Amino acid sequence: MQAWFVKRMLLRQFVLHLALGLLAALPVVHAQTREGVEVGESSVFTKIVPADRVERDASLQYQQTLTQAAKQHALGPADHPQVQRLRAIMDKIIPFTSPWNPRAQQWKWEVNLIGSNQINAYCMPGGKIAFYTGILNKLQLNDDEVAVVMGHEIAHALREHARERIGKGQATEFAARIGGSLLSGLLGIDPRLGDAVAQTGANLVSLEFGREDESEADLVGMELAARAGYDPRAGVSLWQKMAANNKGAPPEWLSTHPSGTTRIADIEANLPKVMPLYERTKKSASSESGNQ
Repeated sequence: MQAWFVKRMLLRQFVLHLALGLLAALPVVHAQTREGVEVGESSVFTKIVPADRVERDASLQYQQTLTQAAKQHALGPADHPQVQRLRAIMDKIIPFTSPWNPRAQQWKWEVNLIGSNQINAYCMPGGKIAFYTGILNKLQLNDDEVAVVMGHEIAHALREHARERIGKGQATEFAARIGGSLLSGLLGIDPRLGDAVAQTGANLVSLEFGREDESEADLVGMELAARAGYDPRAGVSLWQKMAANNKGAPPEWLSTHPSGTTRIADIEANLPKVMPLYERTKKSASSESGNQ
């Protein structure tokens, strides 16, 4: 039997044992009908890296970002109208996060405003959110559109896309040591993921996600906004504003996102799943207001 064939069989056995081990670590989830959007289970690659380590690294990097912004007089003060606006929207979304990730109940959520012309926003693992003034001012976002953006970014944290990306990077690094590109192919991960992503100290602010992650974040974010009482149809106007502002050249925030046309089509296709949630919340808020 040729040596290459023996090596390939051994690698296949390793992959099988690795996959079974990762799957065994996952909690049993019973199928049940739920209202809202439908997305798959979280990637098994999230189990490679401890969640608390990723969240701790994110918190440190977030504080470094805020410190640097403060030194440059670019950090929005607590009494700034836009900061208060962002925090009010966040407070309405947070109660609906834990069903997507139980750890969210213990996260120390915060949102800050950074003075920059960039059209950008993000939510790091552990609930650390930042909005740049550029995305608010250049696009003139209303509250519904801000909620859609914030919901999208929060969804990345809830679905642990950064943790998944780092886990894939570490698996790739391990694969390179024992089998190179062959094992990377068997695992279904990109062998071009470098050491910067493989390390848990990866730059979590600038970490890019794949298009599948972005599409998933769109759907989960749209549901979060709807449950919080914000019109999910604002997702359509948001991406129309994005397209008009950039005239075919996507900003940094959209560099790895699906095209605007695809995004709008996906949003419209899923609106029937989230509009009842939005309408119920608005009706409940109106009833409470009328009883006061």
